[in-house]
Amino acid sequence: MLTPKDILGYIHGGRVLDAATGNGGFIHFLLDGLQDYTEIIGIDANERYAAAFTQVFKETPNIRFEMMDALSPGYPAESFDTVCLSNSLHHFDDPRAVLGQIMRMLRPGGHLILAEMYRDGQTETQLTHVHLHHWWAAVDRAASVIHHETSQRTEIIKQVDELGLSGLRFFDLSDTNEDPNNPEILTELNPVIDRYIQRAIGYPDLQARGEELRTRLSNIGFHSASTLIAVGVKPTL
Repeated sequence: MLTPKDILGYIHGGRVLDAATGNGGFIHFLLDGLQDYTEIIGIDANERYAAAFTQVFKETPNIRFEMMDALSPGYPAESFDTVCLSNSLHHFDDPRAVLGQIMRMLRPGGHLILAEMYRDGQTETQLTHVHLHHWWAAVDRAASVIHHETSQRTEIIKQVDELGLSGLRFFDLSDTNEDPNNPEILTELNPVIDRYIQRAIGYPDLQARGEELRTRLSNIGFHSASTLIAVGVKPTL
């Protein structure tokens, strides 16, 4: 199985931006993979992530959170040596717009790192994750939260190809070696299912779908869906 160091180990991160960072989950991947970095800034439009992010990285040097929308960030052009976007394209109505902002903020010669879960080519246990994620997205949309289903792998590649990066490389991360019926996974996911069923009050079809997925989780099991990671360089003029 590929490690973060296998994918990013040759990159000196410099000044790094993690767009739509959430709790900063992808920053752990960066810390494990990059040769080094000067600073890492995670931005997100949702202020509820700020406290958790700050707590997680309070003892890690030069990592900070800023509340900022990735569609309209306040940074000048070419402000960062490395820019990342992880599992967030499907949270935007216009993915090309956010990719355009990322390219604007990246200096020529800098690295873009994109990670995105995809829906096709998955095992049955991985499809449990895909179906759960698409249900979560449907519940969010019912509450007027922007959250689309994940794309096919070829669709993500096409979006990245359009950016005109040089030295572009793609990696597929997948781990189906663990026990798909690990009781810890069920313990972790059942409260999440409960929470989304509660959020879906007033939408009986969505609530029923949640119970069906709980049964699938118990009968078939769960593995995380495959993630596509793209790494490329912004061409110099």
